[in-house]
Amino acid sequence: MGHRALVAYRRPDQRYDIRYSHWGGERVALGEQITAETPLADGSIDPEMVGHAVSRTRILSAYLDPCTYERLVLVAPGEDYRTTTYRVCWLEWTVSHGGCRGGIVAVDTLAVDERVRIWFQATKTTLADIVEMGALSRRAARTYLEARVCEEEDGTAYTYGEGGVDGGEYASPPDRRPEGEARLSDREDVRDRW
Repeated sequence: MGHRALVAYRRPDQRYDIRYSHWGGERVALGEQITAETPLADGSIDPEMVGHAVSRTRILSAYLDPCTYERLVLVAPGEDYRTTTYRVCWLEWTVSHGGCRGGIVAVDTLAVDERVRIWFQATKTTLADIVEMGALSRRAARTYLEARVCEEEDGTAYTYGEGGVDGGEYASPPDRRPEGEARLSDREDVRDRW
């Protein structure tokens, strides 16, 4: 499966050329490997462009699928290949056709990245349990999670996909449980079968 990352190189016109790294999402150190001598991090970044002359906003709305990527690295070749690395956070609970919400949080060291990763997974897992018990709707949980990412981690929330690409409004998935999916409290207790 890989640990995918998008690597966006800023051009003189302030737009970005985007490349893909299959294992670049695994570690923060990818940004440190990008230099003037090794702009593709010694082969860790695919030389083929995924996007050409893309605005910074459009990187998020049209390229950075939060279900697919773990990391975004912005590279400034004109500033001695200075990099800014972000952890990508998927703010939804189900995959939907159309737009979905994601968040990015700047992580400049391995310690910060690990803290953000663990914090996000723990917070999202706890919220998923609360949703499963029926105490909170998915929409309310996503809104809360998004607020925590933005306020506590100084992150940026964005819409990827249909709603974000053409500037249209994001339509949150319906605030109901998919048909046939029972709440945890409605399911037969597995212990009763032993």
